[in-house]
Amino acid sequence: MTDSKHASSTEPAAPAIDNTSDLFAVREQKLKEMRANGTDPFRQNWTQSHTSKQAIAIVPQNADHESYESTEEVSVAGRITVFRLMGKAAFIKILDRDGPIQLYFKKDAIGEASYNEFKKLDLGDIIGVRGKLFLTKTGEVTVRVVAYALVAKALRPLPEKWHGLADHEQIYRQRYLDLIVNQESRARFIKRSKIIQEIRTFLWQREFIEVETPCLHGIAGGAAARPFLTHFNALNCDFSLRIALELHLKRMLIGGFDRVFEIGRVFRNEGLSRRHNPEFTMLEVYQAYSDFRGMMTLIRDMLRHLCTSVLGTTTIPRADGGEPIELGGEWREVSYKELVIKATGNPAWFSTTKEEKLLACKALGIEVNPALEDFEVTNNVFEKLVEPGLIQPTFVTHIPKQLCPLAKINADDDSVIDVFELCMNGQEIAPAYSEQNDPYVQRMMFEEQAGEDVQNIDEDFLTAMEHGMPPAGGMGVGIDRLVILLTSAANIRDTILFPSLRPEHQTNQ
Repeated sequence: MTDSKHASSTEPAAPAIDNTSDLFAVREQKLKEMRANGTDPFRQNWTQSHTSKQAIAIVPQNADHESYESTEEVSVAGRITVFRLMGKAAFIKILDRDGPIQLYFKKDAIGEASYNEFKKLDLGDIIGVRGKLFLTKTGEVTVRVVAYALVAKALRPLPEKWHGLADHEQIYRQRYLDLIVNQESRARFIKRSKIIQEIRTFLWQREFIEVETPCLHGIAGGAAARPFLTHFNALNCDFSLRIALELHLKRMLIGGFDRVFEIGRVFRNEGLSRRHNPEFTMLEVYQAYSDFRGMMTLIRDMLRHLCTSVLGTTTIPRADGGEPIELGGEWREVSYKELVIKATGNPAWFSTTKEEKLLACKALGIEVNPALEDFEVTNNVFEKLVEPGLIQPTFVTHIPKQLCPLAKINADDDSVIDVFELCMNGQEIAPAYSEQNDPYVQRMMFEEQAGEDVQNIDEDFLTAMEHGMPPAGGMGVGIDRLVILLTSAANIRDTILFPSLRPEHQTNQ
């Protein structure tokens, strides 16, 4: 008996045994025998006429189970995931990009010699078949195979069928196996692709131009984050991997591109968590002659478009089973200061000293590094007490100016800036600003942020601003967090095909 087991899918699971090496040896021997007989199973091509979904769609929904057979022949291909051998006949299932489809093999239909070779196939092998469609007694669309070919031999077995991939480290390190055996994961990444496609469609329809800007920056700007550093040998100088897309996209505004966006990878040399990965995908959008309220309209319309086009609803279930998130109704708007005052129970919070804030944090059970600046202590309160409770879509407006040096200072309160952070599902989804376009104010804000580290001020960007930058609204959207929201994922790693992991050769160091 080969390792494919050819067993009914209703048999109980045997205890898991680590026999990978033995199974590899069995399959490798099969490969050697095939090649000795003049057969190379690694074919160059197989002509598909249909995917599984397209083939299944041929059969009318009201077709008679006992008599239906398609008039046209189909050619499908995919990986064997189920193998049930019954003497002179067999049912198997293959998985292609659209999903599974059942195949029926019969010795009389393909010939004895071909059938004997067919029985040597293993779970995980990739095959192509031709045949007409019929319905089983249970109504399952099935291909009655008249010809087949092994197009790629799987030398390693798939994860044990009943237990699948239970080790999260293996899931993330060997994502290809997860995509084969875990249909929920497979569906999530298909949905991620559709989300990004619909974002582009939405923005293109509104006359935004998509551009690509550099990943290597001489000065890491556009956000407050620790960059990854590298050395550019040809220029003999150090560069940073970008921590944001912002400053180059604003240069596009200055250059006359009034509506511009980019979907790109961003790199921040910081922590790992259920909501953070050092390498992630950002959408940044900038629109001249707009402001942060124009961005409110844009993000609300875009998210509703995504939900209806990808999910078919504006109601999103949550991974923890809590109250669903509703995007179709009114979205709350509330100021940052109001939320912090309510969370602390102190109407005078913003006029108290840093020392008084630290004592209050201790009483509230919040651990705060006493070396932090005053505004950072307050932001710890927001992130730990306020943000986790913002489940329904909420625009948190007018945050302290020290948190973002790139936004317009509010005309009525110069301690805050004209921004919003869109929060839902207990996390920030999209910050947006009325962009700062005064080069003198921008320089002052950069200098305050840089402190003594003035060499990290992007002088080229300031020079660009001095040529005149139109008023604009700008917004960033974390694509991975958006996918968490729209697919009800529990962990950011479940939304990234290949999340950041320690290299395997260093796992024991």
